[in-house]
Parts: sequence; structure tokens; C-alpha cells
Amino acid sequence: MNGHAHLLYALNIAVRTAPDSSVKALKYAAAIERSLCEKLCADVNYSGLICKNPFHLEWQVMEWREEAYTLDELADYLDLSASARRSIDKHYGMGRNCHLFEMTRKWAYRAIRQGWPEFSQWLDAVIQRVEMYNASLPVPLSPPECRAIGKSIAKYTHRNFTPETFA
Repeated sequence: MNGHAHLLYALNIAVRTAPDSSVKALKYAAAIERSLCEKLCADVNYSGLICKNPFHLEWQVMEWREEAYTLDELADYLDLSASARRSIDKHYGMGRNCHLFEMTRKWAYRAIRQGWPEFSQWLDAVIQRVEMYNASLPVPLSPPECRAIGKSIAKYTHRNFTPETFA
């Protein structure tokens, strides 16, 4: 044995990471994820996308409880005040989604006013911006995730930011 392990927590309600998800819920889940990582001295560079198959006979599996956790229940065991004072680590887990969304959203709110482009041109520009920010992350999101974030921001800004709203 090499001492490497995966620790999994089942959630009773999945946390949506799609761009149209609740930012508040995503930040809460990211704070819990980050605090768990700190408490367990886990690998902060683990992307969370894959793990050892717990049903494979080669792996030793231990189950401590049958019922799934709520985010609030996990939070009860953690000190989220320390995580709340710090910004969610943009390089880790769900923090990457929050970071890319926030960076691109702020850019888009200013950039759309530079000529009020047609939607297809605007969509390409926003996705390109998400991909640029994503490239700077040590563990980047997948291209489909970047496109989804970009599409959400492009649709919202193109629909809600017009020359008339800034007149």
C-alpha cells in the first residue's frame, strides 16, 4: 500500500456547478470543500474529477454511514469563518468556477459597451475571455465548462445591457 486514499462524502442534494446555478450556493459549497481539504491535509491540486472505483475488488473500502450528508451538516464540523475571511481559492475545486464566472462577468459588464456587438460576435468574445482566464489556472476547467460559463454571461449581458440602459 502507498498510503494514498480517496475520501468521499455523499450529499443528499447535488450542488449544481452550471453557470445558471446559485452563486451563493456554489460559494458555500466551495468554502466547505476548501475547509475539508485544509482539515484533512488533502491535496489542493486534486481536481475532483476522477477517483478510484470503490466497487473494484482491489481497493479497500470503508463506509462510516449509510445516509448522505447535507452541506449544513458538513459545515457543522468545520470552521468556515476562516474560509469566509479568505476568498475561495481560485485554483481549487468549485472555486475555479466561481473565479472564472466573477472575472469574466466583471470584464463583460464593461466590454459590451465598447460597440454593442451582435450576439454571435459577443458570444465568441466572452468565451475567449473565459478560456484566457482559465488558461492561467494550474488545474483548468474543461472547454465545455468554459463555453457554458461564457454562454451564460454573454446571454445575460447581451439581453440586459443595451445602449438604452446606459443612456
